[in-house]
Amino acid sequence: MASSDSPTRSPQLRKDVVTNRWVIFSPARAKRPTDFKFNSPANPNPNPKQECPFCIGHEHECAPEIFRLPPRGRDWKIRVIENLYPAISRGVPDDHPLVQAPDGELSAGRALDGVGFHDVVIETPVHSVQLCDLSPLEIGRVFLAYKSRIQQIASYESIKYVQVFKNHGASAGASMSHSHSQMLALPIVPPAVSARIESMKEYFNQTGKCGICEVQGEDLLVDASTHFLSVVPYAATFPFEIWIIPRDHSPHFHDIGDEKAVDLGGLLKLMLRKLSLQLDNPPFNLMIQTSPLQINASDSSHSHWFLQIVPQLTGVGGFEMGSGCYINFVFPEDAAKVLREVNVPV
Repeated sequence: MASSDSPTRSPQLRKDVVTNRWVIFSPARAKRPTDFKFNSPANPNPNPKQECPFCIGHEHECAPEIFRLPPRGRDWKIRVIENLYPAISRGVPDDHPLVQAPDGELSAGRALDGVGFHDVVIETPVHSVQLCDLSPLEIGRVFLAYKSRIQQIASYESIKYVQVFKNHGASAGASMSHSHSQMLALPIVPPAVSARIESMKEYFNQTGKCGICEVQGEDLLVDASTHFLSVVPYAATFPFEIWIIPRDHSPHFHDIGDEKAVDLGGLLKLMLRKLSLQLDNPPFNLMIQTSPLQINASDSSHSHWFLQIVPQLTGVGGFEMGSGCYINFVFPEDAAKVLREVNVPV
């Protein structure tokens, strides 16, 4: 990266063995990593006094509830509800959901009935509280709510994949400022997931090792806990992207236990606070990158789940959309160093 106190790096192309994606690192196009700041409000409506359907006492304004924690009583901490505006029709897909083209018509692709589950996880009853404000124990309970819902959905064999994600901030896709996340259960395995599994399989066949287990370089490490590591990936697609990786090899997020959920909650809280302090509370996307629900024993040897955090600092242009190759303005080693040095007040 270009700065007055360090030499200018030359552009470099790196390939991520996990995502099978090439990334161009072009630091001369950017400011110093310490100059990355987000200057617009992260939330679509940050007014802490605003009442909304997700606030406690407004449960009747929401779509039907699936479950809450604690399970009984008005003083809930977490609610899992149906999405009022789902991306897909709610229901269990048929075993053979292929939609046939009308007689005499040729189809340029395949079509399936858009059936599955689209849920919302309300992470706190209080409008002004964000995920990073919760304690490690409280964040751990959010993870366990994800786990419980995935286990419910996994009983349907026609559901192939569950994507857990959180959009924080309007430019990251959040339409409501009340802290929440979403779960989308699909009758297919999305192409990015298939590509990731195949890339990790290829790496395993070549080396005999899991590509995620190998992501442990000291220059990429941000922090660590008892059960997890937080790193900037070697070929990070986006500036200041972070992966939180289980130390123990595990293909499925929903196998997480109570102790590890709390430990993950503590490390996630630390990473979100570091990003907020360094980048002025940027909008971000958080995704749990797990394996398809049904995988065979051979796939489990190279499949390894991880949590991905992507601050929304740069836009995606025509080159990225056209080529599938991204340009990152900050070398991962530099981003990791900056984040390691962020002092988070206790």
